[in-house]
Amino acid sequence: MTQPIASRALPQFKDVQAAVERIQGLVVETPCLCSETISRKFSANIWLKFENLQFTASFKERGALNKLLSLTDHEKQAGVIAASAGNHAQGVAYHAQRLGISATIVMPENTPIVKIGRVKEYGAEVVLFGKDFAAAAVQMQTLSEAHGLTIIHPFDDAEIIAGQGSVAVEMLNNVPDLDVLLVPIGGGGLISGMAIAAKAIKPSIQVIGVQSAVYPNMAKIFYQQDYPNSMGSTVAEGIAVSQPGQLNQQVVMQWVDDIIVVHEDMIEEAIALLLNIEKTVCEGAGATAMAAVMSDPKRFTDKNVGIVLSGGNIDTRVMISVLQRHLTRIGRMVRIRVDLSDHPGALARLTAIIAEQGGNIYELRHERFAATSRAKNSAVSIDIELKIASDLAPLVTAIEKEDYVVRIEEI
Repeated sequence: MTQPIASRALPQFKDVQAAVERIQGLVVETPCLCSETISRKFSANIWLKFENLQFTASFKERGALNKLLSLTDHEKQAGVIAASAGNHAQGVAYHAQRLGISATIVMPENTPIVKIGRVKEYGAEVVLFGKDFAAAAVQMQTLSEAHGLTIIHPFDDAEIIAGQGSVAVEMLNNVPDLDVLLVPIGGGGLISGMAIAAKAIKPSIQVIGVQSAVYPNMAKIFYQQDYPNSMGSTVAEGIAVSQPGQLNQQVVMQWVDDIIVVHEDMIEEAIALLLNIEKTVCEGAGATAMAAVMSDPKRFTDKNVGIVLSGGNIDTRVMISVLQRHLTRIGRMVRIRVDLSDHPGALARLTAIIAEQGGNIYELRHERFAATSRAKNSAVSIDIELKIASDLAPLVTAIEKEDYVVRIEEI
């Protein structure tokens, strides 16, 4: 059972150092590389820590492994339990299997079957319960008490925090001159561990957390003020935490310098930028720290900035949607509506003009029976991918020269 907050000491740098030694060789020491292209784009030295290259594609392995290794023999024999539908579930299941520890993972009933299957592949028993994480967490507590299982909390735990701090140790070992660390915040486990380590190694460094505007709950606590938020759908579901951890709040208030809140569209743009430039896949939470630089580039001009790409487990459909929306924002994906006479060859000629102008038809809807069309006319709505945004004007001109009526529509 989880100890009361009052009896739980805050982790110290020595705990992070112990975690580094404990997990060494058992997790990937991921690359920390300077992105020359992104650095030029934002006039700063941008160093990326590729935690999306861990075996389970998330930093969560570090804390989970450190916690598992710190258990007593009795606790290991009895087994562990966690509540999670994402990266923490995979980290606990994977390393518990490697250590021969029985693991139970409570997941909400609406968890995608792919994630359930992945956790089962790592040998964990999956219990589906409730409609959301809160309900799953209550069931986890019940099962823990009934069967004597040790809870592996995703963030509000000293050993978890210490394990996550190993990210900062590796970054500062690789790049001692970092001026700023940008770290995504959900429950606060990663930034807590990283702040403890970074401030001990280099007291002058700035540690800045980044949250989605949909779930800015640590920022609310940090600044003692409300932020408008929906607590709803977010592309950064990995940091969609309604209640940050108690230990984490204390560490953040003591060691973190600032928290930046970024909007959803900027997180999506960060995912697209990292894929297009670095050819690396990041989930929404994993790209959130990059979004902070994109939101306010002048703040980081000429600084050595370390950015944690915390995870890469993004659903394929979400990635497709993000990239399509990115193309729309930069004007490379457009939708036009064209009225044309209903005779053979009219549609073929229209598509030929689009091809001649270098446009790629992504989707076409022929609305022959639309109420807004005349009896001898029809209309088509076409989504077109352009090579560059400025290709739209000459494309429209070329279509209108053939006596088609063109309207540009919002996607």
